Amino acid sequence: MDNVRKFLKKQSKRRRLVKHRSLYYEPEMPVRDGSKKPLVAVIDDGTKTVRFVIYEAECSEELASYQMDKTEVQPHEGWSEQDPYEIMHHIKLCAENAIDQLTELGYSKDDIITLGITNQRETTIAWDKYTGEPLHPAIAWNDIRTDSTVDAILAKVPDRNKNYLKNICGLPISPYFSALKMRWLKDNVKAVRRASRDKRLLFGTVDSWILWNLTGGPQDGLHVTDVTNASRTLLMNLETLNWDPVLCRLFGIHRDTLAEIRSSSEVYGTVRDGSVLDGISISGILGNQQSALVGQNCLSAGQAKNTYRSGCFLLYNTGTRRVNSTHGLITTIAYKLGPDQPPIYALEGSIAVAGGAMKFLRDNLRLIRDVSQDTEHIAGQVFSTGDVYFVPAFSGLYAPYWRKDARGIICGLTAFTTKNHIIRAGLEAVCFQTRDILEAMNKDCGMPLSKLHVDGKMSSNDLLMQLQADLTGIPVLRAQSWDMSALGVGIVAGHSVGVWSCDKWKHHATHADTFLPTTTDDDRDARYTKWKMAVQRSLGWATTKKSITMTEERYKLLSSIPAALYLIGSFTMLVASSILNEARS
Repeated sequence: MDNVRKFLKKQSKRRRLVKHRSLYYEPEMPVRDGSKKPLVAVIDDGTKTVRFVIYEAECSEELASYQMDKTEVQPHEGWSEQDPYEIMHHIKLCAENAIDQLTELGYSKDDIITLGITNQRETTIAWDKYTGEPLHPAIAWNDIRTDSTVDAILAKVPDRNKNYLKNICGLPISPYFSALKMRWLKDNVKAVRRASRDKRLLFGTVDSWILWNLTGGPQDGLHVTDVTNASRTLLMNLETLNWDPVLCRLFGIHRDTLAEIRSSSEVYGTVRDGSVLDGISISGILGNQQSALVGQNCLSAGQAKNTYRSGCFLLYNTGTRRVNSTHGLITTIAYKLGPDQPPIYALEGSIAVAGGAMKFLRDNLRLIRDVSQDTEHIAGQVFSTGDVYFVPAFSGLYAPYWRKDARGIICGLTAFTTKNHIIRAGLEAVCFQTRDILEAMNKDCGMPLSKLHVDGKMSSNDLLMQLQADLTGIPVLRAQSWDMSALGVGIVAGHSVGVWSCDKWKHHATHADTFLPTTTDDDRDARYTKWKMAVQRSLGWATTKKSITMTEERYKLLSSIPAALYLIGSFTMLVASSILNEARS
């Protein structure tokens, strides 16, 4: 906060001096010649990397950045874990390296006015609030170990309806969301159960883990999250923007273990962890896909963006109107620009596997060597997939199907099929899944999208972007920067301290590469029909394994049986066994 006050004081003094020199010149920001723009820093924790990015306020180009890869552990099929300590370690190293770059650019750490945090959503961490020790590795958003937990929760709701809670929280009951991961941790990890019993347990998504550690950790660290991350837990009421007591009771999660829910753009506190970031205020938090929506300048109702990463995430801004989807999409919070500002809602369709399909073709089938270099070249050597369709449902299908029993298939193979056709089918699978979501959005909103803003590492593939335009029939606008997540939270962090106006950003002209459709309606609809046939063939492959884990509910059920009844039953079985043995002899 001291940095913010110093900057605003300098700005006020500078404006007074300039006003004396000229009645017609009132600069909005300091100019480059001789004066510095305030800097906004961003922590960007993704599924596979941690980045630290520094921007000049109201400038969308990165001034300095540094990134490190994360270790992803898969102890069992369908499981995905991360090390919470590694996340914090990488943040500090990335921050040090990015800040070291400022000297050559004429800046220093003191020019950083504020800090924003954007993060992989739904990934869940449990830790001890007195020691700061993680009680289990972070369970990643795409982890599906909670299948049996989902079944246990569905058994409690009428007709086992997976959409029963959507009117409250906007989400279906799915392994994707954080409440199921929290419930699994309580059922299966002794350290978590013990910490819960001793009132030492804290649960959080990655943003709250980062903020808690940066602001002191066990020494009065702030346990805070923002509305966008809270809206991904299955525990927040979309109307009240608070933890819902009915939902917390259903999942068995005590509200004292959860973070305080705040807006996406306000000063939460100051870094005091002894690192290079010490003393910088933290004033913005957004889940990474909502952050990309802001970075793409989709701040008006009716605008949408799609981010192509390991998964694929399409968000459609519905403004202050909350749209309850009846076609398989989820209702979520897009952002809330201050404690007194109204929440902005969005419809979202999430695709579990996008870039992950290319990784599968590289690592498992050995069809390509380098995803970024080989995919476009090899797939571009054929003019079609040869009627081959690839449904990459490795861990089930997300929106709009929400089928955890789906599994991946490649169909339509002939004696003439080559790896080129299969790789092209993998690219088309990403586009078809995006069309699935757009079709659902059109039905829910009644207003077809006129253009689609895109970003993410996969968007650098020109063939993929052209296929996307061809298979959806609308222009695709690719951002100049492949990662818009860091930019979005930088904007809201700067907005809360008065150095980056969201209203001005709304009218900012963003440069984009445009891809226009080149196919006919009949052609794209015929191909889409076959895609739907392939999806139907992928459903129902996986069956839920029966769990014998001693959950809290099972323990209570067994402990409720009277001891006398248990003894009588056991004695009766012994007598019956003795009589049967005598009869045989």
